[in-house]
Amino acid sequence: MSFSDVVSQPHITTTLKNQIKGGKTAHAYLFTGSRGTGKTTCARIFAKAINCLDPKDGEPCLECDICKMADSGTLADIIEIDAASNSKVEDIRELREGVVYTPEICKYKVYIIDEVHMLSAGAFNALLKTMEEPPPHVKFVLATTEIQKVPATIVSRCQHFDFHRIRSEDIVSRLMYIAGQENFTLTEEAAELVARLSDGGMRDALSLLDQCAAFGDNVDVNVVSQAAGIAGRDYLFDILESIAAGDTAQALRTVDSLYSMSKDLKVLAGELLTQMRNVMIAKTIDNSRELITCLPEEFDRIKALAEKMKLDDILENISVLQQTSERFARAASKRIELEMMLVRLCSPKREQKGVSAVSGAEVSAIEARLDRIERAQAVGITAPNPMPQAMQAAPAPQPEQRQETKSAPSQGGGKLSMKDFSPVAGWDDIVAQVNEKYPATGCFLKGSSAFSHQNILLLTVNNEFFKEKFKKGRDAALLNEILKANFGQTFNIKVRSASNGDVKVESPLSALVDKAKAMNIEVEIKNK
Repeated sequence: MSFSDVVSQPHITTTLKNQIKGGKTAHAYLFTGSRGTGKTTCARIFAKAINCLDPKDGEPCLECDICKMADSGTLADIIEIDAASNSKVEDIRELREGVVYTPEICKYKVYIIDEVHMLSAGAFNALLKTMEEPPPHVKFVLATTEIQKVPATIVSRCQHFDFHRIRSEDIVSRLMYIAGQENFTLTEEAAELVARLSDGGMRDALSLLDQCAAFGDNVDVNVVSQAAGIAGRDYLFDILESIAAGDTAQALRTVDSLYSMSKDLKVLAGELLTQMRNVMIAKTIDNSRELITCLPEEFDRIKALAEKMKLDDILENISVLQQTSERFARAASKRIELEMMLVRLCSPKREQKGVSAVSGAEVSAIEARLDRIERAQAVGITAPNPMPQAMQAAPAPQPEQRQETKSAPSQGGGKLSMKDFSPVAGWDDIVAQVNEKYPATGCFLKGSSAFSHQNILLLTVNNEFFKEKFKKGRDAALLNEILKANFGQTFNIKVRSASNGDVKVESPLSALVDKAKAMNIEVEIKNK
């Protein structure tokens, strides 16, 4: 009803009251912030206060005819527009036509435009013309949750107020007050859970409290969990515990059970992401209870999971969950997408085999294949710019003697040979990305390998036909587009064929290096 009722926004309400009290209000305001933080409420109070017949210290009196009509929504001089459903140029033109007329009974005609970022470009231009030279009897209050979508030309003509998320303790205090006014019992633990679930939005908190009150006159944590739909979430922690234990079979069985009960798998992935975030917070912060939204008994399970899991694994799990959520929109089967994710999450990550677990035959095979790649012919190319560190893989072991042909000056005045090149880390993934975005180009990369030195990429394709395609067509440019997305720069691509004797590379070295790392061994190449 008044500015004193607004919670957690004193930096805004104090300023507005002072402006009203001093008669120095602006012609346009822009209120921004997350949902449920009081933007539209303050806009309505402001419109009522500047027109109040008997304002008191910048506050509306709530007793005069203007205040009563404003509260009942019958005051014609306060016009609220929902930009989500009135986003066209024609809608703003109607506004411009009404602006020229003086208020009916108020001092000011106030236009409150909610979700203003939803206006079309043409509508914003039409609004700008009105805001550049507004009549003295008109005030604008624009509200939005997405300030980045509002043109700078509009923002620059407004006084900008940023509404903060409401503090949990302020929400708890307000909820306890409301419960007292409405004559029902609310436990402090229940109020705290409502505050955490509302994520800093008072409107969401009041909506949830209203649902809880419908359950009965005694609202406790159990009532809140039932109303919020967070009761019975054992399945989430069953899956997370399977991930922590590396039990793929149990995780898949749990998902199969949920699928048979028509559980929305996209929602499930989002719930897993939220709980994995909670595990991360519990792992990194000692007193983390106030930062985690969960039931009291769930917090103990979250702490237990945090103790079982390594921080690196938790961060990797969050990354995988985020990628899966992004892929759900285009996935042919959400179930398969979710099951693939669980297999990845349950697979061992940094637990590597010891040397004793590696057979002599495996070591010999790796030595032989590495040796064949080390004997690949040298190339002559210049390398002026440094390569991103992220693209460098572990350098291959170097024999003392190498054959060097087609050499060229390097930066240091020497020659570039194959020993200067490192295999491109994750090349198979790059090829997969090309296949997904540019299938016609990806087919020429089948069985290819790639080595790099600074800004030079040495690409080996299967045959002479593939080589000519990369030289004559735009396939190299399309490959460079994918490389830039992954490594932040384009490369000077040199193409050669594995079939005409240019080079004898049987497979990408990166896969071998990754395998060697996974087995935690060091391969020694004997001098030839």
